[in-house]
Amino acid sequence: MIIKNHNKSKIIIIGPAYPLRGGIANFNEAMCRALMEAGHEVEIVSFTLQYPGFLFPGKTQKAEGDQHPHGIKVTSLISSVNPLSWFKAASYISKQHPDKVIIRYWLPFMGPCLGTIARLIKRKSKKTEIIGLCDNVIPHESRSGDFAFTKYFTGGCDSFVVMSQSVLEDLRKFDQVKPVKLKPHPVYDIFGEPVSKFEARKTLQLEQDARYVLFFGFIRKYKGLDLLLRAFADESVKSTGARLIVAGEFYEDKKPYLDLIDSLGLKDAVLLHDHYIPKEAVRHYFCAADLVAQPYRDATQSGVTQIAYHFSKPMLVTNVGGLPEIVPHGEAGFVTDTTPESIASAIAAFYEKNLEESLTAGVKRKAKDFSWEKFVRE
Repeated sequence: MIIKNHNKSKIIIIGPAYPLRGGIANFNEAMCRALMEAGHEVEIVSFTLQYPGFLFPGKTQKAEGDQHPHGIKVTSLISSVNPLSWFKAASYISKQHPDKVIIRYWLPFMGPCLGTIARLIKRKSKKTEIIGLCDNVIPHESRSGDFAFTKYFTGGCDSFVVMSQSVLEDLRKFDQVKPVKLKPHPVYDIFGEPVSKFEARKTLQLEQDARYVLFFGFIRKYKGLDLLLRAFADESVKSTGARLIVAGEFYEDKKPYLDLIDSLGLKDAVLLHDHYIPKEAVRHYFCAADLVAQPYRDATQSGVTQIAYHFSKPMLVTNVGGLPEIVPHGEAGFVTDTTPESIASAIAAFYEKNLEESLTAGVKRKAKDFSWEKFVRE
């Protein structure tokens, strides 16, 4: 329950939302709803075109079917590559005289677009506070121009919110003066209520008495799926009989992973559900699993951890970025090195020492730290 704020504000969130799909769109819709429940007037201004085709490796940027978030106003105005739309969006926002504009920033490619919109709003509405909500300021996969684009964006903001210490430190490389608040990524509660492990496995046609580890989300090198596959080839993991569910769309060439599965002899141990997982199916994957694994080579924070918290699932994360801040080792799961051996050791210990019950209890305790109420208050 979110307590209403008597100091009502008019707030506009700039960032992806329905009909665009993905974790950032999901977050923006959840944040919008939480701010509304706290008593604020909120709208999302989204994109007509988020990425040009050459920058988007998935099959489609849009959600399938009618999944419009009930009760949330989404106005799609921005093309990331059309400056005329930037002026149109800024004009639309300025005419509403918002108290705060929250701009979601996750990729330097968006720097020129979002930085220009921020400056145009400030030019017309000097009392409006521009808040940069930064997922990343230094990307997982760097490209030429990244620093200049991010510097341009940060120059248009009045203040910032970040969700991990690592992003705060990165942000200070671009701006040492403006105020920054650090608030962890809240728990994702938009995927429905948990179901029993029995029901989830029945829905996904999984064996009821098997052991399952879940890797969830789109697949790119920095997410370390290859490290997890090599861990599953370790004898210590093989002896547990555990199987790996890979649930998500490949955002890079699939063949090297298939070749690795074949060369490691893991065909019977790996279940590939290599497609985008729609919202209504997410809970079944998490509730079917014993353990959620994030063997990332690089990270800031992760929405996957916060889905796992909602569904009370222990996690395995690597010691990179903000992940250790979110998943305390030995309480809510494991923090490992970015090596197959360290990952394998944790998975084996999870099953051999029957740690699911105790770690699940720790996850439930820790989840209370990541409420939307705390986040929107900041």
